[in-house]
Amino acid sequence: MDISWDDLRLFLSVARLGGLSAATATTHLSAATLGRRVTALENQVGEPLFTRSQTGYRLTQAGEELLKRAEDVEAAMLSLTRWKEGALGERLVRVSAGPWTSWFLSRNIGKLWQAGEGIGIELVTAAQRVDIGRRNADIGIRNARPTEQWLAGRQIGKVAYGLYSGRQLINGIAAGLFVGVVGESADTPSARWLQAHHGDRIGVRGNDAMSVRELVASGAGLSVFPCFAADSDPRLSRVAPIITELTSEQWLVTHHEGRHTREVRIVADRIAALMRESAALFRGDMRIA
Repeated sequence: MDISWDDLRLFLSVARLGGLSAATATTHLSAATLGRRVTALENQVGEPLFTRSQTGYRLTQAGEELLKRAEDVEAAMLSLTRWKEGALGERLVRVSAGPWTSWFLSRNIGKLWQAGEGIGIELVTAAQRVDIGRRNADIGIRNARPTEQWLAGRQIGKVAYGLYSGRQLINGIAAGLFVGVVGESADTPSARWLQAHHGDRIGVRGNDAMSVRELVASGAGLSVFPCFAADSDPRLSRVAPIITELTSEQWLVTHHEGRHTREVRIVADRIAALMRESAALFRGDMRIA
């Protein structure tokens, strides 16, 4: 049986993120394509690797066994990649974050990265945590202090959330309806708050942050967003006070062993500085037109 590394890489993404939708962000493949690739791998192995349900994909016993072996292959491939990067004079730093934080980092990439300085940055965007302990990322931005003993964390700010509408009071907004979230993205505090408080008035749903934003901007209804993201969009308007119960801490997380690596330290310090200078935006105290 000849299993390719590319197939194992896709399997690892689905296994760790718990479903196809979440894995689309890290693999850059559609859910349909991922589904076909996973099924083909199961046919090659000869056993089901996942138990499928509406809430996501859970590993079977065979899947758990393959996961252990795939992680060994991944470690070897990562070692090879790091060796190659060192030979080329560039060290890749992987930064994991949720969709909105990844969007913010992308928007400010000039403050984090400069061509020619020997550092590359890869954004690993996922609604669920990416495992830094297994070196799937060098830096993580999380909403809570890390509890794992092998991780180090520093608080870099707080994030406020608010209720927003599009500026044109048409369609769902005029009817007082809301835009909800489904899939893996629904398992977040803001999505659960919206479901608990306005679940009976949700008319339209999206399975990722960006599509929900576009729906709200187009008048499909109101929804909850982090203030730093929605206040940066001139198409959106905050319609109620900040939802204090959703305000969360923001932590920059690194591996104890890797945090002193020159390139990781440089990128982590730049992210921390960016978040400090943007603190008012993240607290919901300012708006960017």
